[in-house]
Order: sequence, then C-alpha cells, then structure tokens
Amino acid sequence: MKSHLLFPLLALTATVHAQTKPVKVEVKQANGRYELLRGGQPYFIKGAGGGQYPERVKAYGGNSLRTWSTHNADQVLAEAQKNGLTVMLGLDVARERHGFDYNNPQAVAEQLQKLRAEVLKYKDHPAVLFWGIGNELNLEYTNPKVWDAVQQIAQMIHEVDPNHPTSTVLAGLNQKEVDYIKAQCPAVDILSINTYAGLAEIPQQVRTTGWTGPYVVAEWGPTGHWESPVTPWKASVEETSSQKAAVYQSRYEASVAKDKTQCLGTYVFLWGQKQERTPTWYGIFTEDGKESEVVDVMQYLWSGKWPQNRAPHLTSFKLDGKQATDNVQLQPGQSYPAVVAVTDPDKDALTYRYELLPESTDLKSGGDRESRPAAIPGLIPAGAKAQTTLKAPTKEGAYRLFVYAYDGKDNVATANIPFYVKGK
Repeated sequence: MKSHLLFPLLALTATVHAQTKPVKVEVKQANGRYELLRGGQPYFIKGAGGGQYPERVKAYGGNSLRTWSTHNADQVLAEAQKNGLTVMLGLDVARERHGFDYNNPQAVAEQLQKLRAEVLKYKDHPAVLFWGIGNELNLEYTNPKVWDAVQQIAQMIHEVDPNHPTSTVLAGLNQKEVDYIKAQCPAVDILSINTYAGLAEIPQQVRTTGWTGPYVVAEWGPTGHWESPVTPWKASVEETSSQKAAVYQSRYEASVAKDKTQCLGTYVFLWGQKQERTPTWYGIFTEDGKESEVVDVMQYLWSGKWPQNRAPHLTSFKLDGKQATDNVQLQPGQSYPAVVAVTDPDKDALTYRYELLPESTDLKSGGDRESRPAAIPGLIPAGAKAQTTLKAPTKEGAYRLFVYAYDGKDNVATANIPFYVKGK
C-alpha cells in the first residue's frame, strides 16, 4: 500500500522543484536590432497590464502580464505559470508626489533593503520576465536623485538575480528623463514607457530623444482623460468603447507593431476594470467582466484572428439630441430623450442598461486609487431600450449618463455623456 503512495509524492516533489527554477531572460543586440530572449528563444511581448483574467490573455494570443508591485505576486505568478504566461514584475518604488524625500539617505537605503527582499523572494520563479523598477517616478517630481536610487536598485538586482533584465517606467517620454537615465542609470537594461494618445509617435520620439537601447511600452490604451476634450465644468469627455477600439488598433499598427529594431513589445491597459475618472475609461472589461470591442481588437493584434463572436458596435449616443462633446446642459426635473445607436456584427439580440452617476470628485493623478460615485436610481424607466428618457436630477451640478449594450454573449458596448444640471 505504502509504495503506491510514494509515486504521487515523488511526482509532486518534482513539480514543486521544477517551478522554482528560473528561466533565463536576456536582452540581445544583433545587426542593430534588439530582442528579448527567454530560455534562448526570441520573445516578443504581447502583454496585458493587470493580473485579471490570465486565462483570457492566453486564449486570445497574449503571452505576458504586468504588475505595478509585488502585492499579490505569489498568486499572479502562479496563475501566469499555469497559463503559460510571463510577468513583468513591478517593484513599488516610492514617489516624490506621495511625499518621499530622495534627499534622505536613510529612507533611500531602507527602501533598497525592502526591495532587495522582494527580489530575493521572487527572482527564481519561472514566470518572471523582467523587473519594473517603479512606475512613473517622473510624474510631478523635482528631485533628479530619484534616478540615482533607480540605478542602485538596478545594480542590486543584477547582483542578486543574474537571470532577469531591469527596467524603469516613465510617464510619457521626454528629453530630460532620457538624458538622466542614460547618464545616471547604466544598470537599467530596458526603458519602459507609459503612453496613451501618444502611442503612434513613440518609435519616433525614442529616436528623437536619443534613446538607442531597447524599450517596452508598459501601458498604452485609450485617449487619456488629460488628453481629451473638456466641458466648461471641467469634465473630461470619454471615447465610446467603439471609438477606443478604433484608436487602439490604428495607433498600435502605425507604431510599435512596425518598430522591429528597438521595441521589445507592449502591455495593453487595462486588462480588467478600475475607477479612474469613470468606471469605464481605462478598463477594457466592465465591472462584471464583460468584454468590449477593444478586447476583440487585442485578440486580432495578438493572434491575427478576430473572435468568432464580436462585441456590439456603438455608433452614437445622444442626450437631448446632443453628443458628449456638445456641453449638454439640462433643467432640473425636466425629462429629456436619450438615444443610443448600436449594431451587433453577429445579429445578436441586444439589451440595454443605463446608469446615472454624479461626476466623480475623487480625482487623483498617476492612476492612484479613486472611489466610484454612487449611482442615482429612479430617473430612467425600468427596462429601458435604445431610446428612453432621462429625468434630470433636481440638484444643480455635474453628472454623467452611462449606457451599456449587451449581446448576451459576454460582450458589451459602452458610452457616457457628461451633463450639467443648471438651476433656474
């Protein structure tokens, strides 16, 4: 009896052992071209920012996930490994905009020790692809000593982990930071860049600023709220899910997909959902996990194939006959028509859900956590279809009307209109 038990145990020990062996990743340059080699094989990153739905990343042709810290890293790495994915593992480096002082040598040394422990803990996991040292450390900063700290962290990583390259992640790309990193951070192997509307210009910018090494686009996505049209009451106008799908595809195809000399790949943002300005702005899934047209585009960009069942396509959304960019102002308590035009490529039957939110006031920068405004019930008829009415709130102020169109096959189209209720 006992000998039978022994075999599964032996097999189990072997698997556990196999999982702790790192896979060597290196940046190689040949014929003026950079590439990432993983286990000796060329590896172009088709990545998703965020650890949600790793099985869908794999199923749609992606190969990597990005995190912003080691929070929950055990689970993310295990899920990645299970799905045959790798991880750009973020190290959370303190930001000046959150009050960290890079003139304080003791605080800098303590941070280095803390990060060293994180690197030692995860460096041998086979799913690790490379290290992301900090995120957007150049956002709202004044002290260039942060780059000395980045260099120390990168050096420390090279000392304790011979198997994985180092990177630091910038908000956008400009000359000043490229010059600092070239001069102060020789131990940084890959430059990572977060960019939104600017994605199409990145290959050119990389060259103009004189960055001659490899780079990764560590976040890219819709037009950012800071890049969008703004109403007189300071509400940024968000693209519809269908407008986003078009820009995700055109910007990617026009730029990084063509850069075969310095670009090592990209991480699309956000593979999941978050509240940032609105609940729909950056997530390419809804809160309940439904997939927007952007997910279809990512499947096409990663695999060359469109999904069999496509997401609904939203062509317009109007409130009181006006679009989101028309500075919609309503009278308190009055009723106004809301009309959305959505088609489904597969002729699936569509259902609609409307939601009214006050304009978010918990506004942060750099993707910091924001709280979602509470929905205002009772001002749109139950069971509303593509044409319905909104009764304007009685309280003066800024609001947004959201629409979600579902195809019954886990796909969705979304749009919203910011509006202002003006007192008599």
